[in-house]
Amino acid sequence: MSNLLIIGVFMGKCRFCGLESITVSNRISACVNCIRENKDALIEVKNIHSDIRFKLGLTPETPIGGSVKCSVCGRGCVLSSDQRGYCSIRVYRDGRLATITGDERIAIGLYYYDPHPTNCVAFPVCPAITGRGYPKYALERYGEHGYYNIAVFMGGCNLDCLYCQNWEYRSMSIKGKPTISIDDLVKAVNEKTTCVCFFGGDPGPWSTFVLQATHKMVKRAEELGLRVFRVCWETNGLWNPILFKKAVKYSIETGGIVKIDFKAWSPEVYYALTGAEPKHVGLIKKNIEYVASLFNIRKDPPLLVISTLLVPGYIDEYEIDHMTKYIADLNPEIPYVFLAFHPDYELIDLPRTSHRHMERAIEIARRNGLKNVYMGNAWLLGYDY
Repeated sequence: MSNLLIIGVFMGKCRFCGLESITVSNRISACVNCIRENKDALIEVKNIHSDIRFKLGLTPETPIGGSVKCSVCGRGCVLSSDQRGYCSIRVYRDGRLATITGDERIAIGLYYYDPHPTNCVAFPVCPAITGRGYPKYALERYGEHGYYNIAVFMGGCNLDCLYCQNWEYRSMSIKGKPTISIDDLVKAVNEKTTCVCFFGGDPGPWSTFVLQATHKMVKRAEELGLRVFRVCWETNGLWNPILFKKAVKYSIETGGIVKIDFKAWSPEVYYALTGAEPKHVGLIKKNIEYVASLFNIRKDPPLLVISTLLVPGYIDEYEIDHMTKYIADLNPEIPYVFLAFHPDYELIDLPRTSHRHMERAIEIARRNGLKNVYMGNAWLLGYDY
C-alpha cells in the first residue's frame, strides 16, 4: 500500500505510526507528527540527508571536528586540512580558508537578464512590477516594462532542502562550474538594468563575493547615471550576522528587498525538510528579527518579505500558525507570501499544494494579525487533498 499510485498520486506510509496518506512522503518515511514527537524518526531523516549528499559528492554533515572555523555563512563548519564545508564550496587548504575556485573574485554561478515584470518572490510589492517607491526607488509608476533585473544564481547552499526547486546548484558546487567573476557582474550593469537579485542555491556561502560585487555594481550604476538600481536578496537567512547586516544595508539604501524563505517552525520539521539544525534555525530567526527591526525605516517598498513553501503534509496548520504569529509579533505590516509546492528533487511522491491548503494558510495568517498576505504561483495549485 505504501508504494501504491492512486489516480496519479502516491499513497505514502509513515513507518513509525503506520499513517497512510498522499501527504506522507515515502522518501522521508515519517509523517509530520512523528517527526515532531518521535526521536527515531528524526534519526531516520538525518540519515536520509547524509546518504543523499554523500552519493552526490557533497559534504554529508556539518564538519565540526577540525581546527579552523569558517564564519563566511551561519552554518558553523569547523574544518580540517583539505576538508570542504557543508556548502562544499569552501575549503581549508594550505593553511587558509578559500573557495574551490581558488580566487575570491570568482564564484560558481551564472547570471542572466530577467525582463520586468518577472516572477519575483516579492511580486506583490516589487517596485519593478508595482511601481512601489516611485519615483525614488522605481523608474516608472506602473512597472518597469522594457527594463531588466540582473538575476545572479549562486552555485552553492548551506541547507539541504529535500524539495529543492533549484537543485541544479548541487552539480555546480561539485563540478566547480560555471563560474562568474566580479568583473562580469559589473559589466552586466547597463542603462536597461534597474535591479540585481542574488539567489541560488543561496548567496550566504558566497557572502564575501556578493558583497564585493554589489559594492562595485552600485558604483557602476552611479557612474552610468542610473536613477534606480536596487539590490535584492532571495535567501534562506542562514548568514553570518555581521555580513548579513552589510547586505541589508545595500537594500535599504537602494530600495531593494530582502526576501527570506522561512521554511518551518518546529526545529524537527525544519531539519527534516532542509537539514537546518536547531542552532541554525535560531540564527535564521535572529537575522529575520534584525531586518524586521529596520522595517519602519522604509515602508515603500517594504524592506522585508517573508515567504513559505507549503509542503503538503509537512507545513501544516501547526507550523503555519506559529510562523505567522511570530512574524506578526515582529511587525504585522511585513508582507508574507505563501508559495505552492510542486514535486521536485527528492520529494517527487507528494502532490502539489492544494487550493484548500493555500486558502487555509492565508486565513490563519490574517487571523494572526498579518495585514499583507499573498498567494504566490497559484497556477501550481491542485485538488488532491
